[in-house]
Order: sequence, then structure tokens, then C-alpha cells
Amino acid sequence: MLLQGIFTPITTPFYPEGNVYFRKLEANVERYSKTPVAGIVVLGSTGEAILLSDMERRDVLQSAREAAAASKVLIAGTGVESADGTLQLTEYAAKIGYDIAMVRTPHYYKGQMKPANMLAFYRFVADRSPIPVIIYNFPQATGYDIPAELVIELATHPNLIGIKESSGDVEKVRKMAEGTRAVKRSATVTETFDAVTPRMLQAAQGNGGELVTIGRATPSSSAVSMVSGLKTRQKEVGFQVLVGAAQKLEPSLGAGAVGAILAFADAAPTACYEIYAAWKEGDLELSRQKQERIAKAAQRIVGELSISGIKYAMDFNGYFGGPVRLPLLPLTAEGKVEVEQLLGNIRN
Repeated sequence: MLLQGIFTPITTPFYPEGNVYFRKLEANVERYSKTPVAGIVVLGSTGEAILLSDMERRDVLQSAREAAAASKVLIAGTGVESADGTLQLTEYAAKIGYDIAMVRTPHYYKGQMKPANMLAFYRFVADRSPIPVIIYNFPQATGYDIPAELVIELATHPNLIGIKESSGDVEKVRKMAEGTRAVKRSATVTETFDAVTPRMLQAAQGNGGELVTIGRATPSSSAVSMVSGLKTRQKEVGFQVLVGAAQKLEPSLGAGAVGAILAFADAAPTACYEIYAAWKEGDLELSRQKQERIAKAAQRIVGELSISGIKYAMDFNGYFGGPVRLPLLPLTAEGKVEVEQLLGNIRN
């Protein structure tokens, strides 16, 4: 599965009394589906997944899946502390149509999280998962930072296709990209080299199309396969490194990242996409300018004000952010004024 581009790790909307506000969740997903983001991540850290019950997680996955456009890659955050629990949620996400599972590093027993533990955990999940898996490293929240050497070793597993690296360490991104360069895989893409999801193929086949391959397909081939009106081809991809720090997106791309899962994109998806698009087109100066435009806002809103700041930024930019769930607290009046000032020229 192709992971290039910008992905939004959506928030979970709540009513004031604390229940999940599913209609607003669906409305946000429908709106993100109309933006240039490559995909949508459900139940990430920004989605307050750790504060949801098991049933709420499953209901949120279902609701977002039903609202998402077929062309958007759907990533489910399925990581919990145990390997068995992670696999159960991963299997559910696969059953309802998710493309990829994002599995955060287990961290509660930090003293026991040695390389052997992590290798066993990720290999257990990846061996049994019906969908591809990406590692999720967020040391600011977990207190555990998976070493680049361990990621490089895990990258050889055929069902571990990438990592979301949220440490903000650009040199670590470079080390992982260089260390996994020998990993060669292919992904099905559209004629214009965008990701193809199984939901897209199902829709095409449901319309009466048949799969026809034109030419001999190889991982680096330009041979085209057609399903109804959907033309596809194969694109060579390696182990795909995504980053999570919007304020360091442009240098991370230069270091070897192929895209990003950005909480700042929840409030400003187009502003984030413009950095990636300019870099992809080779206009590095424009990419840097677009990066400078959001750097201060991203650092303050996401890195410091956290989820309450992100949700208010969404409210300010026309999405539904709404309240956070205890023990998180809402943004203060002063915080709201600051967010409005930071987003003054970043209105999406």
C-alpha cells in the first residue's frame, strides 16, 4: 500500500457530557475526504484512543469507515499494550475495510521493553494481521523511543511496511531511510501514481468491470491493469517512513520521509499538503516558505497546547473540534485567543 503524502489523524468528537458525537465525526471525515490528503488515520493519539472504551473504539472505526471516500487510504490505530489485544482490534479493522493498522509501541512496562520484546511483539502482530502494519513511535507520550536499529531490523518483515516516527528527530528519519533502502516492495497505484485502496477496486468490480492486465507486470513495470474505468500500475516502494511533526515536515522529507501523519492537518490539511506538494515537484524554496508559514503555529498548537489546542484550531477553521475528554481539560480563554492569532493566515 502506498503511503506517500499527507494523512490526517482525526480527532474523536464528543458531546459536552462526554459521549462520542458520531454525526460530527462523520461530517469531519466527509470534509477531509474532499481535501488533497492521501488518507485518514482513525484512533491515533490525536483521536484520544487511549481514553475510549473497547466498544467506543470499534464504533468510531465503523463510523469513520462509512464516511470516508473510497480513494482515501484508511489507517486504523490498533495498538494496545498486549499483542493479543492489538491483534483483535487489528482483525476487526481489517474486517470492516481498513487498509493498514498503525500499532504504537507498548510502553507501560518500560523497563521490560528490550529489543527482544519489541521484535517479538511486532512480529507476532505482523505475522497474523490480515492487513499491512506500520509501527507508531511517539516517545513524547509513551516515554519509550524505539531505536532506529530496531526499526531497520523489523523492516525486513514483509507485512511491516512503514513507521510513523513522531519524535521530531530528523537525523533518526535519515538513519531509518538509509538503513532500509535495501527493502524492495511494490504497491498498486493509479495511472497518476496515487494509492489504490481495495475499496476502490471493489467499487470498480461492483460496476461490472473485469481485471485486465496490459503488458507483463513487474515491481518496476509500467504495465497497466484496468478494472472497469480504473487504470492501475505497480510502483516500487521500500519501507515507508512517515513523520508526525508538522513543524519539521520539509527537512524530514529531505531526509528520506515519504509523507506524514500530522495532527496540524486536522485544522489545516491544505497548508500541510502544500509543503509536500512543493517538495514533490522539486520546488524546494517554495516548500521551505510553506514550512515557515506553519512552523510556529504547529509547534505551539500541537506540540504544546496538545489535543485541546488542536480541537479549538479545528473549530476556528470550520471543522468540529469540540470538547476533550477528562482528564484532558479545555483550552483557556487566553489559549483560544492565541490559537486564533496563530491561525490568522492559515485558514483552511
